[in-house]
Amino acid sequence: MTADHPFPDATLAAIDAVAATPTLLVALDFDGTLSPLHDVPMDARATPGGVEAVAELAALPRTVVALVSGRTLRDLRIIAEHADDSPVYLAGSHGAEVRVPIGFEAARGAASASGADFERAPVDASAEEALRDELYAAAVARFSSVPGAWIEPKRFGFGVHVRLATPEDGAAVMAGADALVAERAPHWRRRTGKNIVEYAFRHEGKDTAIAELRAQTGATAVFFAGDDVTDEDALRALLPGDLGVRVGEGETVAPVRVRDPEALAALLMLLVKRRRATAP
Repeated sequence: MTADHPFPDATLAAIDAVAATPTLLVALDFDGTLSPLHDVPMDARATPGGVEAVAELAALPRTVVALVSGRTLRDLRIIAEHADDSPVYLAGSHGAEVRVPIGFEAARGAASASGADFERAPVDASAEEALRDELYAAAVARFSSVPGAWIEPKRFGFGVHVRLATPEDGAAVMAGADALVAERAPHWRRRTGKNIVEYAFRHEGKDTAIAELRAQTGATAVFFAGDDVTDEDALRALLPGDLGVRVGEGETVAPVRVRDPEALAALLMLLVKRRRATAP
């Protein structure tokens, strides 16, 4: 730890190691990682320091920046203020929806068209989509009257938010939603997060999203940061030479922890400086 960099020596050494890799993938969760958590989810925006760090990283040679989120791709583009010409790769719905930056195909040999949104491994999901709509409507009818509860429509399912509910009401709503899905869609994937439970008929996770990104970019190392339970899937899947960062509290396998999105932004700017100085 120094006056210039308020991080432990072990963190500085880890940043130096990943900064020197030939091709670096910087993959970042959004909510709670680049942005503070918000009571109104669509109000989330990256901190100014996070915006600057992402732009600086994306401008570096042989460096790819990706946002990997449970948000639908449409909502992720809104909260990330992602312009059509952004160089940042997006993986929404835990990687089931993807937006490849313009020029990525020619520069990186991507397998899909750049500058477009697409679903990874699309399938005929008409029956599941009909079930999604039925379950979403049922959840709204049963739980949206509970103070502080909110049912979020998702591309491949729905989410139940209880951030503003009392602990008792929140637990009751989540138990009721579990019972609803267990009865009518027991094959769906259940994910939990901070005051949210999400159900989906697609089973991709952030671990598979990172693996796909690694393969597509030819990354020789991955820097991944996240703050929640679903991010631990990706953190556990990292390889030797990668670096995982946990933002905030909670159990984690990540070797590095920072306290909040502002501290992560500072760490990302340190990565920018070290990569400029040491990358091949």
